[in-house]
Amino acid sequence: MTTGFSIPVHRSLTEPILMGGAPRSAAILNGTIAAALGLGLQLWVVGVLYWMIAHGVCVFAAKRDPKFLDVIIRHVRHAAFLT
Repeated sequence: MTTGFSIPVHRSLTEPILMGGAPRSAAILNGTIAAALGLGLQLWVVGVLYWMIAHGVCVFAAKRDPKFLDVIIRHVRHAAFLT
């Protein structure tokens, strides 16, 4: 048996970047839209409700697949030639 080399890899290099349990880009996008609704259109309740629902959906999806946003973007870019 030959012994190979081993290199310790820090855990932060392999885990996805999450903010509050949702992917970072999705959390920033949801926060921006909620702020635009709440501050720009002065619909405070709608902005808060949008943020709570959208962030909850993103957290739920990230628990199943942390890279779900990349999958959705790739799905949208592909042509629908199988339909």
